[in-house]
Amino acid sequence: MFPERVDFRSPEIRFAVVLMAVLVLLPVYTAWAGQSYWLTLMSRVMIYGIAATSLNLLIGYTGLVSLGHALFLGVGSYAVGILAFHEITNGWLQLAVGVLACGVIGLVTGLVVLRTKGMAFIMITLAFAQMFFFLGVSLKQYGGDDGISLPGRSALAPFDLSSGVQLYYVILVVLLATLYFSWRLVLSRFGTVLRGIRDNERRMKALGFDTQRYKLGIYAIAGMITGVAGFLLANLSSYVSPSTAAWTVSGELVVMVILGGIGTIFGGIVGAAALLLFEEILAGITEHWMAVLGLSIVVIVLVAKRGLYGSLRDWARRRATGVRG
Repeated sequence: MFPERVDFRSPEIRFAVVLMAVLVLLPVYTAWAGQSYWLTLMSRVMIYGIAATSLNLLIGYTGLVSLGHALFLGVGSYAVGILAFHEITNGWLQLAVGVLACGVIGLVTGLVVLRTKGMAFIMITLAFAQMFFFLGVSLKQYGGDDGISLPGRSALAPFDLSSGVQLYYVILVVLLATLYFSWRLVLSRFGTVLRGIRDNERRMKALGFDTQRYKLGIYAIAGMITGVAGFLLANLSSYVSPSTAAWTVSGELVVMVILGGIGTIFGGIVGAAALLLFEEILAGITEHWMAVLGLSIVVIVLVAKRGLYGSLRDWARRRATGVRG
């Protein structure tokens, strides 16, 4: 978490500057090296980083472990697919429909799931995501289990999403906006109450806070952010299918949060990069990459208990304190 007064020598700010520089300059490198595939791969990493960052607001800052977060990724994607199927290609309209739908679904389902805690909460969020998955499978008009191939990318004027580079930079801007919004939210009074709920909800109730209202709010907000990620994912792949909302995708998002660092602003993007890039590298080395990946995740979780970014940040802070002392 960032300090309230920005210290440009802090590990968080330095990491943010390096991250921004690498992502901004990546298209230049891929064009020079003739490796456009990496541009697509990093676009996918950033999209999942957006979704994982929103999930971290639930897990890391509110203590709500959702195993159905891919529901909102699927809703955002299908908003693009269904409207495009009916020849409505206006990207701003598709985005608005997707975000609004995610907000409404987040509020409605939240009223149910937030009545539970612990394992019951996890299973009910999973159940809602599976309901959407099977709904997508049953929609034969929209491809059913096979999904929908989009005729083209959304018309998001003034941006030309048919250009891979412009789509990349749109995704990058959304990622940076998500990180900044998360930072400001965490430092706000709203975020302080969320952390209080995570640490001791009973005490927050005793102080007079309507904890259900706060949890419902962050649940809907996280869903809407993920809906934006779903919109971007549909445009990146030019394809929409029920598998986007499968429980395995929700599980991957949880793994990304854990790998990157629970309760950290950059944990989602670091976890997404670690999982997807490592997966890509291993798949090119061995056909048994899934076994190696699983073992690697276990080792990382055992060694870096605060996650990759969380552990690195803590180490940098200890080192800085030691040097100044």
